Amino acid sequence: MTTFRDALAAADAPLVGLWNASGSALAAEIMAGSGADLLLVDGEHGPITVSELLPILQAAAAYPVTTLVRVPWNDPVIIKQVLDLGAQNLLVPMVSTADDARAAVRAARYPGGAGEREGARGIGSALARSSRWGRLAGYVQRADAHVSVTVQIETADAVANAAEIAAVDGVDALFIGPADLAGSMGYPGRPSEPAVVAAVDATIDAVRAVGKPVGVNAFAEADADRCIARGAAFVFVAADVTLMARGSEAAVARLKRPAGEADSY
Repeated sequence: MTTFRDALAAADAPLVGLWNASGSALAAEIMAGSGADLLLVDGEHGPITVSELLPILQAAAAYPVTTLVRVPWNDPVIIKQVLDLGAQNLLVPMVSTADDARAAVRAARYPGGAGEREGARGIGSALARSSRWGRLAGYVQRADAHVSVTVQIETADAVANAAEIAAVDGVDALFIGPADLAGSMGYPGRPSEPAVVAAVDATIDAVRAVGKPVGVNAFAEADADRCIARGAAFVFVAADVTLMARGSEAAVARLKRPAGEADSY
């Protein structure tokens, strides 16, 4: 049961990821078999409920890919349900402060730790897929080894607080979302603005200085190359829905006349 934390530690090159944003288990299986290192299941913007997450996790499990689940919000109830379903690697969106990060880690940990390692996750794993219904001996005692927490940096406040967020015990990695970051900085829909690019680069530098892995959503090749050169430990480069949209458009573009174009004869 390799976690994202383990995959990052073992990697000798930046990890490459794809999104499952459609909520389709079939699409997840296709993406998982692509050779990608990572598969990110989008429970924030994708049409995916907790019960719909299960077949996606099952489909991806047959492939050598590390699956992360982005939960809709930094909510302990949702985090508990997703973990009990058997997701091992959480991505928590809109984490802007160290306190936000601590809340995410606390929701992912069981009670019993000291200080910042004290958790609040409800103990129901004996009835859940997470412990294979009690078949993983000592799951509760060793749950931290089975779970990783990545937090998403996607606001101007998060950029300013990136080093403090990265230093939180239990945060395994940080993931930069340029789209929402651009909106937060006053450039909605314009993540290529120089100020946004500078903020992404500054965040990579700040997180690496703390010693934590940092990754970026980078669908443009130039963005992915720049971030990797700067030290990003992982990049997500495409999503199932965008590949289908752009691929279908390209497949018909050569032979299909633009809408409204009259016949020439």
